[in-house]
Amino acid sequence: MTADTQAPAKTRILADLTPLRSSPDYRRLWFGNTISWVGQGMTSLAISLQVYDITESSFSVGLVGLFSLVPLMVFGLYGGAIADTVDRRTLGLASASGSAVLSAGLAAAAIAGFAHVWFLYGIVALQSVCAALNGPARSSMIPRLLPPEQLPAANALNSITMTSGTLLGPMLGGLIVGFAGYQSAYLIDAVTFAASLYAMWRLPSMLPDRDRTAAKRASVLDGFRFLATRPNLRMTFFSDFCAMILAHPRALFPAVAALWYGGDARTTGLLVAAPALGALLGGVFSGWLSRIHRHGLAILLAVGAWGAAIAVFGLTRDLWLGLLFLALAGCADTVSMVFRNTMLQVAAPDEMRGRLQGVFIVVVAGGPRLGDFLAGTTADLASPTVAVTGGGLACVLAVTLLGVTRRRFARYDSRDPEA
Repeated sequence: MTADTQAPAKTRILADLTPLRSSPDYRRLWFGNTISWVGQGMTSLAISLQVYDITESSFSVGLVGLFSLVPLMVFGLYGGAIADTVDRRTLGLASASGSAVLSAGLAAAAIAGFAHVWFLYGIVALQSVCAALNGPARSSMIPRLLPPEQLPAANALNSITMTSGTLLGPMLGGLIVGFAGYQSAYLIDAVTFAASLYAMWRLPSMLPDRDRTAAKRASVLDGFRFLATRPNLRMTFFSDFCAMILAHPRALFPAVAALWYGGDARTTGLLVAAPALGALLGGVFSGWLSRIHRHGLAILLAVGAWGAAIAVFGLTRDLWLGLLFLALAGCADTVSMVFRNTMLQVAAPDEMRGRLQGVFIVVVAGGPRLGDFLAGTTADLASPTVAVTGGGLACVLAVTLLGVTRRRFARYDSRDPEA
């Protein structure tokens, strides 16, 4: 390879688009998922607005999250086991079709004037079941579509998909509901699934690589047993727990907005959006990630950077400075997520990827909820400042101890992956 061809890789700052150029299957899957994620973000906000419109109760709106979380955590594990048993393409098609049908059902109910909270809760729960089945299948497909050296770039592109849905989806959902009603938001969401379904339809068969002598049914417990023997893969989860449980101040944003900044709901909205914007920018400016091979060390540093940014945020009383540190935390989270996901895809055998992605979904869904509980409890017992800054410092200390006691993880090299 000549110096001319090496130069772009060494100087790349923006997201590496090589996976999109090299694999038509991955390109279709990425575009389809990005469009459908924005549609799901629209529906998520529309359901919350409709529940409040029916009940005028914030508690009832809060229950939407509970009806979403429980099925996602329970079926995330089983979805991973199923993805290690059946054709992942078929599972992805079936679960995405189910989500599209549910969104169409929401649109039909809204058009018919069928407005009942129990119906919306039921749809939310079923949507989570479909997402729990779809996520492990979709994630475990990617290592079959791309070479290992392109996986960090692919996971950075996938982070753009998720944060785009988180930011753009609710914004568009609010505008569409305001101008055209709930049924329009739900109907658009149902239509956007066509892009994801088309992308999966074009994929080849994705049967797991399993030993023919192995059992035909993949066990959830076998996934945990496998994880128990793979210290580097376990560390990807432990490091994420440091950030999501010890230093996750989201539950305190309403109090912080009022007490620290003298703000209102709009200020809270800015605090919520800042980490997501930082995560999006982290994906957009992720070109350098493909040049990093010490993934374990990168994860430890990124989680430490998250904790440090949260700790400094807890000491600020200037709104724009606080938003800056929250955005920096979100950017660090993207870096951590890219390398954690890459390790799960590369260092694990194909027959275990679905189950490990199922555990990943449970950790990502459950960890922040535990963090909300810990932060809220600490703030009530002490103060929001102690909860935020103390949590950030605890995260830095915990991840430092992990790095010192698990040096094998810090030495992990993607060129010689070891689970």
